Amino acid sequence: MEVALRKEDNTMVVSVKGRMDAVSAADFEKILEDQLAAGETRFILDFNDLEYISSAGLQCILAAAKQLEPKQGQMALAALKGMVREVFEISGFSSIFPIYESVDAALADR
Repeated sequence: MEVALRKEDNTMVVSVKGRMDAVSAADFEKILEDQLAAGETRFILDFNDLEYISSAGLQCILAAAKQLEPKQGQMALAALKGMVREVFEISGFSSIFPIYESVDAALADR
């Protein structure tokens, strides 16, 4: 799994490529925790190049979202495709997080 960070319009865009499974989810969680500790409160998770996500990956996203709550932070998901989109829909995450077709669409709605 590869993760790239970029700041756009007061929002941290976190682009994930590859597979987020039990092994790599811990790395992803650490990246999000570091950004939260640095004061970031607005996130777009760009899953355009994410091929697979396990329940461990979902748990990391949920944990970060819970840390954002007391800070009135926001987290949105963008560019979910195929099986990854299905996992988010089946797990109910699509009713918890706003989901956008692209990062640009998510940024435009911020």
